[in-house]
Amino acid sequence: MKKLIPFLLLFITLNLFSQKEANFWYFGRNAGLDFTSGVPVALTNGLLNTNEGSATISDKNGNLLFYTDGSTVFHKDPTINGGIMANGTGLLGDPSSSQSAIIVPKPLDENIYYIFTVTNRGNSNGVKFSEVDMRLNGGLGEITSKNLDLGQSRDAEERITSVKGKDCNTFWVITGDRDDFQAYKVDKD
Repeated sequence: MKKLIPFLLLFITLNLFSQKEANFWYFGRNAGLDFTSGVPVALTNGLLNTNEGSATISDKNGNLLFYTDGSTVFHKDPTINGGIMANGTGLLGDPSSSQSAIIVPKPLDENIYYIFTVTNRGNSNGVKFSEVDMRLNGGLGEITSKNLDLGQSRDAEERITSVKGKDCNTFWVITGDRDDFQAYKVDKD
């Protein structure tokens, strides 16, 4: 039952999340799906090469912004800097985590996004977050703060999700270890 909870939270998150922010999914080896038309269309232009976790975000209109394996962040244009976002390497997530990262928009600010990362089993990096400002680099974004610690999260590993808060101007990021769950409130501050 404990292993089922993160999967249920993932599906609840996808259903509660605003419609078009989840239009694109990138995962695996250069694979992706485009849900823009309402029917999934296979993509082969992804830059990820991961066996497990990844996260992708689009804007409110469904336009791809960026995606990550928890270690490297790729923006929407693979012809610029190999598709790697400015300051987009060295995140402390692990592509070998079952869910290495989750991307959460900053409430009430359509230009700022947070990437929350978790490590794989046996690693003690815990939960970290990095901030992305999409106004920088001609709209391709840049990581302006990287690998900030959330404190009491040393044992968190391999799973992370988020849900929109009751008042719709907040998100809750939820993760856990073998014994506990931790929840972090993300608001405009």
